[in-house]
Amino acid sequence: MESSDLFKKVRKIEIKTRGLSNQIFSGQYHSVFKGRGMAFSEVREYQPGDDIRNIDWNVTARFNHPYIKIFDEERELTVMLLIDVSASNKFGTRKGFKQDVITEIAAVLAFSAIQNKDKVGMIFFSRTVEKFIPPKKGTTHILRIIRELIEFKPQHEGTNLTEPLRYLTNAIKKRCTAFLLSDFIDKGFEDAIKIANKKHDLIAVRIFDERETELPDVGLIRALDAETKKQYWVDSSDRRVRRQWDNWYRIHNEYLTDTFLHSGVDVVKIGTDQDYIKPLLALFRKRGARR
Repeated sequence: MESSDLFKKVRKIEIKTRGLSNQIFSGQYHSVFKGRGMAFSEVREYQPGDDIRNIDWNVTARFNHPYIKIFDEERELTVMLLIDVSASNKFGTRKGFKQDVITEIAAVLAFSAIQNKDKVGMIFFSRTVEKFIPPKKGTTHILRIIRELIEFKPQHEGTNLTEPLRYLTNAIKKRCTAFLLSDFIDKGFEDAIKIANKKHDLIAVRIFDERETELPDVGLIRALDAETKKQYWVDSSDRRVRRQWDNWYRIHNEYLTDTFLHSGVDVVKIGTDQDYIKPLLALFRKRGARR
């Protein structure tokens, strides 16, 4: 991509997503994703009603009078965006490809985090971790992230969700808020997502295309598996073929629902033909109501 074309795409994404973040998401984001940690501030004399678990026994012993530790909430968060760049996301039959929706949602979340004075980092993954961008603050950093979202070319085509989840668990030492943006066409990541969510606050953003949920009756189709590069002839007029397609999607959907439920991970499902604003706001409100 020419540098001038890249600049125009970056600018277009920046204007749209920054505007959404300013007008809609920043207040919801701030209320939901508050600082999780507590930092020591000072000690003061114990007062009736104080939590005795916060008594500073060293100071109390020194002055022969009870003192307690005062903590302030650590406002700063680290937000990690785990971005699926596998070939299956280069698909879309409605407004755009799945990867386009992922790019916009990631940019909105990044701008919301920066406005909240949080650090933002990113993990690009396919069947392996393709690139790690350490968390930082600032608009310049966010613009770099958007450029990477638009321009990044993965080395591999397949998907392995276990790899980025393990990387997140091992690479980010302190608890963070992590958004996993993917079409989740994979299996076998139950343990990895459960472990990652115990250490961090993990949210799954599942992107899908309506055509993946149902095979239309349009006769003989030549289909390409984007990740394996294998081509198939599919007779969509055959009712049994369409039923097999429907069964695969139903079973996989049940598997994902069960995986998210047992791992305790919140999930929002967004179609390529949908406006992603409402589902994201609904997720924020749902999490806010639990606080």
